[in-house]
Amino acid sequence: MTSVEPLPEGARRPILVTGMPRSGTTWVARVLEASGQVGYLNEPFNLAKDPGTVRVPVAKWFPYITEENETEILPSLAPLLSFRYPLALELTSCRNRTQLLHTVKSWWGYTRSRGRRPLVKEPHAVFSAEWFANRLASDTVVMVRHPAAVVSSWKRLDWTFDFANLLEQPHLLRDWLAPFERDMRAAQRDSVDLVDRVALLWDVVHRVVDTLRARMPMLRVVRHEDVALEPVPRFRDLYAALGLAFTPAVEATVARSSSPRNPTELRREEPHAVVLASAASLGNWRHRLDEAEIGRIRRRTEETAALYYPEDKWSSDARKR
Repeated sequence: MTSVEPLPEGARRPILVTGMPRSGTTWVARVLEASGQVGYLNEPFNLAKDPGTVRVPVAKWFPYITEENETEILPSLAPLLSFRYPLALELTSCRNRTQLLHTVKSWWGYTRSRGRRPLVKEPHAVFSAEWFANRLASDTVVMVRHPAAVVSSWKRLDWTFDFANLLEQPHLLRDWLAPFERDMRAAQRDSVDLVDRVALLWDVVHRVVDTLRARMPMLRVVRHEDVALEPVPRFRDLYAALGLAFTPAVEATVARSSSPRNPTELRREEPHAVVLASAASLGNWRHRLDEAEIGRIRRRTEETAALYYPEDKWSSDARKR
């Protein structure tokens, strides 16, 4: 195997914020960005590609990176981690003024981030968290959110998942997902709806994360609910763990993003907004899902959910600790 240097000389230690999509990765990453000490890299493994938005060329959602296939990833990922933006290339793909402005804005964001620590917000990197830590010396934060809350958010946005993305990664099956192969193949049937598919994905992802936290002592698993209920102290602790300065300006950012005066629901047109009444929003899944759906999610995920939520979070008030 050809050796590839992981990072250019002078590149700084990355931070990876990952976890299942809709688990709070965007909120946490944006608050960390408020430190002024990190540069924000938004979902480089996302398969959606617009002019000006730089991506790493991966073939599947949730790519599994190891030493066996890193030569397919590192040549594209390493320049992003040192904030080298391919401006000329991105400009050639622009077809209108909106795309041009987005490209220039992206280039400026990369340019002003040079010299800062790269913060990679990438929920689709959750299966590659160990590689990030071992190969790139990355600090890694994994966000966890109650399965019913995640499924309800996906349902509200009408997102679903094709398990071919996981089944067609032989190394991922070999190393992690063989125990789930039968269930994942069954979930490909047209008769399996969004709720059951996303509940299975939650179960798969969080079983792997539970093993990773046993193997990676420095992995930081953060429950969305804890941050939502106590945003200032929880972010202060996370800042300290990552070696970032929690300044009064950062505290003000946290307070603004989580204030009870904020809306309790995000607009569907702005799913990645981060201004929300964080504590009040915790129970949203209870009115988005009916009792039958909650029961199905619980049956699929309850054993795994208990690893993160030993207290009963299904029938009791969501605000109870």
